[in-house]
Amino acid sequence: MRRIRAEISDRILSGAWPPGHRIPFEHELTEQYGCSRMTVSRALGPLADSGLIERRRRAGTFVARPRTHSAVIDIPDIAAEVASRGEAYGYELLSRAIRPATRAELTLLDLDRTVEILSLRCLHRAAGRPYGLEERLINLEAVPEAERVDFGVLPPNSWLLAHVPWTEAEHRISAANASRATGAILAIDTVTACLIVERRTWRGADKITHVRLTYPGDAYDLVARFAHRPSTPAV
Repeated sequence: MRRIRAEISDRILSGAWPPGHRIPFEHELTEQYGCSRMTVSRALGPLADSGLIERRRRAGTFVARPRTHSAVIDIPDIAAEVASRGEAYGYELLSRAIRPATRAELTLLDLDRTVEILSLRCLHRAAGRPYGLEERLINLEAVPEAERVDFGVLPPNSWLLAHVPWTEAEHRISAANASRATGAILAIDTVTACLIVERRTWRGADKITHVRLTYPGDAYDLVARFAHRPSTPAV
């Protein structure tokens, strides 16, 4: 049951299944995972409760469309974040690949044509403990110099902030249990709640990067301070 829930959640949060996408029918999932229909139903229940999916009578189950958009104004430097907590920062490059973007990755980058991308997976540490998993796509058509950077030494988050100006950013913030693979990297159980921050940035018309940051829920909090606008009703 946990495997079904984790894999469906991963496909939704990665953008592979966009809002409105129909999830396979329960009998199809039963055949795919070799389990009972009751097991499938129990796996989907928490996803519906959390707002990730929407069950429609007689029509099926669909990826839910976002109900709330919240603005987070800044793009933080993770190394500086960790240092501000008074902890030693550590970094490890887990994987690096240059290749054509997949269809799902083009969607994540807001692109309608195939481009070469730099795909990076990195682990950030605070005081020696796993702090966050960074899974990043960089559009090499927009940022060709990224191909020559040694990201084995320099975190991509820090390099991009220092060298690539951005004009627009979009954040998506959600929560989900860790998948088995993510749990192994972050040294947490698969039942552990994680904060997931997905962000893509633009420089004018150029699509620069998409990143998915996964933090153990007890290691990270998100704070935004803002002023009330007199013309807007207080809520």
